This record gives sequence, structure tokens and C-alpha cells, in this order.
Amino acid sequence: MKIENLEQELHPFREQLKNHELYAQLESVDDIKIFMESHVYAVWDFMSLLKALQQHLTCVGLPWHPAIDTSVTRFINEIVLEEESDFNEKGEAKSHFEMYLDAMQEVNADTQKVQRVISSFTDLEVISNQIEKAGLNEAENNFLQFTFDVIKSHQPHIIAAAFTFGREDLIPDMFLGIIENSGEDGPRKYKKLEYYLKRHIELDGDEHGPLALRMINALCGSDEQKWNDVSEFSKKALQLRIELWDSIAKKLTENKGSLVDAS
Repeated sequence: MKIENLEQELHPFREQLKNHELYAQLESVDDIKIFMESHVYAVWDFMSLLKALQQHLTCVGLPWHPAIDTSVTRFINEIVLEEESDFNEKGEAKSHFEMYLDAMQEVNADTQKVQRVISSFTDLEVISNQIEKAGLNEAENNFLQFTFDVIKSHQPHIIAAAFTFGREDLIPDMFLGIIENSGEDGPRKYKKLEYYLKRHIELDGDEHGPLALRMINALCGSDEQKWNDVSEFSKKALQLRIELWDSIAKKLTENKGSLVDAS
């Protein structure tokens, strides 16, 4: 299997994400708030996938040894630098997760729950039970359980599959459109969110996508079983992203229904 065949296999899942009903429901800053309160778990667990890849594909132990594929190593280290210690709109060093929390606070989204939840995760060996007890909804729980099952596989090609596929390409552009249309003071009022989204678009543009696919190619090579694994786990990652979107869309529908009833 080659990357072109893999992308063909994943096309129906990505089209389902691309055309998900959720996007039509994101009409206001209040909708963004509800979205962010669930999506934040995907922002957080992305870092664990990234750090797992760093452990497997770069040298983080001693004594140091050269990596097998230096270009893949550079790709991972660049993303770690940008995701774990980027500069926010004030020029302060912050992780993208922390920047996301700042943006959530800006739109009055609840950040206390996610911070309480992730602080309860203490050990990779027991994290499955800790996720179960975290008070998450079914889609959030399943999403995180899958991520850490993948990490605990200790298989770089499987971790890379979950890391590479299933990103929400439409969200940043859509959020920016909502902010720009949220009144004269919108962009100025939500400058942290606007900055985060523009930075997200900038970093996930022409460079990271092709390099992530190159990483998959390098990790699978001519091993047909690895390509089959990547296909299986990429589909699962996309399906769980779809289910997360389903759950958020349901929340938005319920919220709008309660607003109508209240009026």
C-alpha cells in the first residue's frame, strides 16, 4: 500500500467530517464556547501523541545516538517546539494547549473542568481507569481512551497514524469567520482566540501536512502489515472524531432548543 491508496481509503471518512452537520450549527460565539468545552480534550491529547512520537523517533535518552531518519526527527522536534513552547499574541512563551485555555476564558467557556480532569491523570498504566472516572461524556471518553490505547501500543507507525489523520481542517477558518461577523468589536474582543486560530492555520498549512505523510511513508516502508495497521487506526481515529462532532452537534441543538423554550 502507498500513501495515495491510504488517502483513497480514508476519503469517505474525511468527507463525512468535512460535511458534518456541526459546521452549520456554529453560528455564534456562544456556539464556539460549547464547541471548545469538548474539543479542548482533543487539543490536549494531541500533545501526548506528539510526545510519544518524540520518544520513539528522536533520541531523548542517554547516551545520545543519531536518529534513523533525521528529517522525521526534525519534523517532530519542530512541532514539539511550536506546540509546547510557541509565542502567544503578547510574545510570551506558551504551549498551544495553554493558549487554547486562554482563548476559552476569553469567550467565557468553562476551563475548570478540563484542568481538573487532566490533573487527575497521573500514570500511563492506570490512565484508562482514570479517564473512566473523569466524568466525561461517552464521545469524549472514547476519544481519549483510543488515544492512550494507541500510545500504549508503543508502535510508532500506529501512533503516527492517529497523529496525522482526522484533523479538523475546517474549524479555524470557520471560527475566524464567526469572530469577524460578531460585531464591530469582535476581533478586538476575542484577540486571543483570533491569534490562536491564525497561528493554527499558519502551522498546519503547506508544510506540516506533507511532512506528516512523509513520516508515515518512512515508518511503514514496504511492510504491508504496517500499512494495514495505519489504515485501520486512521479509520478508527476519524470515526471517533466524527462521534465527537456528533456529540457536540447534539449539545448545540439542545442548547438552542432551551434558548427557544426560555423565550
